[in-house]
Amino acid sequence: MRPLWIMTASDLRQHVRDRSVVIFALIVPLALMLVFNVTFVGSQDVELDEITVAWSAPADDELAAHVLDAALGLDAIFVRSMPMVAGEVRAAVESGEAALGVVVPEGFTAAVTSGEAVVVEVVQGEDGGIETAVVISVMQSVLDQLAAGTVAATAGAQLGLPAEQLAAIAQTAATAGPAITLTEGRASAEQLSGSASLVAGQAALFLLFTAGFGVLGLVAEREQGTLARLRSMPMRRGLVVAAKGLGSYILGVVATTVLLVVGSRLFDVSFGSPAAVAVLVLCVVASAVSLMFVIARVARTAEQASIVQSILALVLGMAGGSFFPITGSGLAGLLLDLNPIAAFLRGLGITYGGGGLGAIGTPVLIMLGFAVVCGAASRLVPDRGGDR
Repeated sequence: MRPLWIMTASDLRQHVRDRSVVIFALIVPLALMLVFNVTFVGSQDVELDEITVAWSAPADDELAAHVLDAALGLDAIFVRSMPMVAGEVRAAVESGEAALGVVVPEGFTAAVTSGEAVVVEVVQGEDGGIETAVVISVMQSVLDQLAAGTVAATAGAQLGLPAEQLAAIAQTAATAGPAITLTEGRASAEQLSGSASLVAGQAALFLLFTAGFGVLGLVAEREQGTLARLRSMPMRRGLVVAAKGLGSYILGVVATTVLLVVGSRLFDVSFGSPAAVAVLVLCVVASAVSLMFVIARVARTAEQASIVQSILALVLGMAGGSFFPITGSGLAGLLLDLNPIAAFLRGLGITYGGGGLGAIGTPVLIMLGFAVVCGAASRLVPDRGGDR
């Protein structure tokens, strides 16, 4: 093992001194994360503006006040309240003084509690944006709840209940809180957020470039003749190849880990369980290094190897969702699922949603399966450069 570690350490020292490794493995992906985060993720943040609502409602009407309190007291939007008489609401909206007008008719509570039909007039201005839509949606939900009170009062009247009891039933049905509470949660299979997807996607994409620095060095050394001299030395024949593979693996693990950690700090995201994330990193690096061995076998020159590596990295990265999620069905969907980059991002999505080691079995098997297949292929594919 000592000769293996000596050769690996020597190879790593050369790569660390080579600025291209630092540039492709760390600087470029971090720069792309920053650019994509500003360009795409930042544009998804919607800022809601202030909105002015002109309204009219009968004084001392309990349910009318309930409707207006819900519409005017939103936490997400600052609503400027503009009370006025009913006849002036439409004019205020048409003149642009208010973006939205609401008119609650006289006798609103009495109509709702007695089961009578009642109409709340809403006037939307021409410049009404998403803010008016939000206010209208909130009012609609409150009115739907009040309609439940009307239905309850109607059903009670058909059963012959007294008027006093009908009013109490209707008001209780209209103002009672929801029987079912919706609590937002995150499933273990949840997709990555925008920033987390950018960090993970760029780390996975550039891993396919970083992993080539060691293994594809075999092609360059073969061209330069140094590989033949190394193999003529008194050591095991596969030692050079093993050292190149181990160097690629260490570079890939270190670069991917640094990108995930730095990206998490820069964009305030967390990928969840460190142990599960570490397993995913080890597996995806194994699949990337095994792919590089296939390229080293089929490429005759270092230039060919670089071209094939770039093509495969971009195809696998884009198909795996390094830039944006891609889905498919049938055979296309199956091929996308077998992509180790897609499996890596899916695994990080699971850990991001709270999943642990027990939840990432499928992505791990896909990445290890890809590594085994590529490792076998690298043994079976003819060494085109070796014939020279």
